[in-house]
Amino acid sequence: MKIQLSDHFTYGRLIRFTLPSIAMMIFTSIYGVVDGFFVSNFAGKTPFAAVNLIMPFLMIVATIGFMFGTGGSAIVAQTFGKGDSERANRYFSLFTFTALGLGVLAAVLGFLFIRPISIALGAEGELLNCCVLYARIILAALPFYVLQLLFQSFFAAAEKPQLGFVVTLLAGLTNILLDALLVPLLPQPHKLAGAAIATALSQTVGGGIPLLYFFRKNSSLLRLGSTRFEGRAVLRAVGNGTSEFMSNISMSLVSMLYNLQLLRYAGENGVAAYGVMMYVSLIFSGTFIGYSIGTSPVVGYHYGAQNHTELHGLLHQSLRMTGGFGLLMLAAGQLLAMPLARIFVGYDPALLDLTVSGFRIFALSFSLMGFAIFGSGFFTALGDGLTSALISFLRTLVFQAGAVLLMPRLWGINGVWASVVVAEGMAMLLCAIFLAAKRGKYGY
Repeated sequence: MKIQLSDHFTYGRLIRFTLPSIAMMIFTSIYGVVDGFFVSNFAGKTPFAAVNLIMPFLMIVATIGFMFGTGGSAIVAQTFGKGDSERANRYFSLFTFTALGLGVLAAVLGFLFIRPISIALGAEGELLNCCVLYARIILAALPFYVLQLLFQSFFAAAEKPQLGFVVTLLAGLTNILLDALLVPLLPQPHKLAGAAIATALSQTVGGGIPLLYFFRKNSSLLRLGSTRFEGRAVLRAVGNGTSEFMSNISMSLVSMLYNLQLLRYAGENGVAAYGVMMYVSLIFSGTFIGYSIGTSPVVGYHYGAQNHTELHGLLHQSLRMTGGFGLLMLAAGQLLAMPLARIFVGYDPALLDLTVSGFRIFALSFSLMGFAIFGSGFFTALGDGLTSALISFLRTLVFQAGAVLLMPRLWGINGVWASVVVAEGMAMLLCAIFLAAKRGKYGY
């Protein structure tokens, strides 16, 4: 039976509705992991380090789509909750076209300035050339990647989360198959370019298919059509999605800081080891992000309809499930540290040992990260972009940046890995404070 935004959500119904979004984000992370596997094992350690060094910048420019997706879908869901479907669809079209235009602009500017950006990140010599090559190919598909991130949020608002998973599956399979075809078979100078082409084409699939779907007559709540520019609505979406925008930018900036610290304490091996941890961490955090994406339109709808009883239930159920998921992920991270590290860097014993020891410390953060991710998404769905942005900004930039600058002074290289654990613990406490202080926002 189809689940609608207006339904009463039990644990079972909430899991069924959010599961496609969770699977979508997990699979997105998995095909990123596969990409890293092929680069590391076939192109070599330096190209792998280059991908990890330049990827934070590429994620910053792509965050435009995530900002308009999370911020805009909450506004669209609230508008549906108020019974105005025509306005909701007009907003959907406005946010989509605005994000696409900004994506094209970001791609052009990034292509022109990627070399000095790579130098500023610490790249030189062969590492610099690899960064520029990989980034320019990825930037060619950036507008489609912006759309892919945007539509990942809007599929749930359209009551079509399963379709979102199918599109992500197709994009992921495109990347995996092309990686398997191009990277091993191309000669050494072109293996990294093959991996970049595979990723770029997969992003084109991920953004292009939903664009065509929503342009045509379909069975969802949403359809792209004519609209007019409404500056106030765009600013609302930007303000509401600022938390996700800041979160992604902050994580990328912090990743750059991590790389600089690791170059200092462990050299190129440290950057490669951190790359493995980030690939695996994306799978674990993808579960929480997918759950937040899936619940956001439900929360937004019931907030728009002023159904406070349902909001209370959604909040309590989500916090309990977040805690349970976190404990399971902590156990999985400890058990899988060695086999996961061996997949990526088993060819280098010293790098393998560094990765495994660091990952066991890093994995402690999995039990904590879900609370701040959900809390930030919850306030975004309520239209409280400021609180959401504060949680995301403090979690991903202030706490992590402060920790990664301080902890290595106390604990050396292990302090780098432990810094994310300290930051996630502080973010969890901050989220609890805001939920208690903002009880009136959701009618508690």
